[in-house]
Amino acid sequence: MSRLRLGRLLGAPLLWAGLLLASAFPAAADDYTKTRYPVVLVHGLFGFDSIAGIYGYWFGIPQALSSGGAKVHVAQVTAAQSNEVRGEELIDQLETLQALHGYSKFNLIGHSQGGPTARYVAAVRPDLVASMTSIGSPHAGSKVADFVGTALPEGSPLRPLVASFVNAFADLIGLVSGSNTPQDSLAALKALDSAGSARFNARYPQGKPSTACGAGAAKVNGIGYYSMGGTSRSTNVFDGSDVAMVAGGLLFSGEANDGLVGRCSSHWGQVLRDDYDWNHLDEVNQIAGLRGVFSSSPTSVYRAHLNRLKNAGL
Repeated sequence: MSRLRLGRLLGAPLLWAGLLLASAFPAAADDYTKTRYPVVLVHGLFGFDSIAGIYGYWFGIPQALSSGGAKVHVAQVTAAQSNEVRGEELIDQLETLQALHGYSKFNLIGHSQGGPTARYVAAVRPDLVASMTSIGSPHAGSKVADFVGTALPEGSPLRPLVASFVNAFADLIGLVSGSNTPQDSLAALKALDSAGSARFNARYPQGKPSTACGAGAAKVNGIGYYSMGGTSRSTNVFDGSDVAMVAGGLLFSGEANDGLVGRCSSHWGQVLRDDYDWNHLDEVNQIAGLRGVFSSSPTSVYRAHLNRLKNAGL
């Protein structure tokens, strides 16, 4: 009998045996992002969980994290408010999740103002928080907020007028995302400028960098503190929002920034990386995933971070 014929005769039974073994021992489920504690994503200023339940602020990110085994929830706090008010709203939502699912603690991930919002919760309710990660958050304030405050100083007749228009815009965001909480754009402005951020940091210093552009403690009160950010403005010619990022970047006088937040201002706790080739919206995979061709994939970066939390027992 020829070797070819013998191979054919033996090949069919071996193939069937392989198929039977594969069905008996299916491939292990992906658990790359399966953290010990569930993840809660916290949006920034003028943010939302999703518009009409269809278009998410964290574009494609919850799905990417869930695909690796993570339990992911997206918070919905007031679009324009102080860190403290937003933080109290977040606490209410975390307590609701506890009651519904029996969770003990949460890994909070906040973008932009979502970072200080999550920090507030970690400071006043450490029992609820396993880790706090900020993405492009203005911990030392934003020069864009400083500029707006200077252009519309206290006592200016334009200040309340502009604030009313901004509040109306924030109300519209709330309407389309299913939220009706009162907006306060002036409170948000005070929370995000340099002076307001300094006051907030004095009250809630957990994880504060030891130097102006350094890193802070990686763990405080048993809570892990992490941060990351970007330093690009225009990253994709097809993304119309890049124009706003370029304009905002002009206010930083040469300091590396993402269009709204300076590189050093994004530092808090353990600085994982502060120079991703992202602008402020790329950090949450917006708009619709448009970003630089050679830039890091936000979804991959978030997945890698959850794997880091998983390996840390969080």
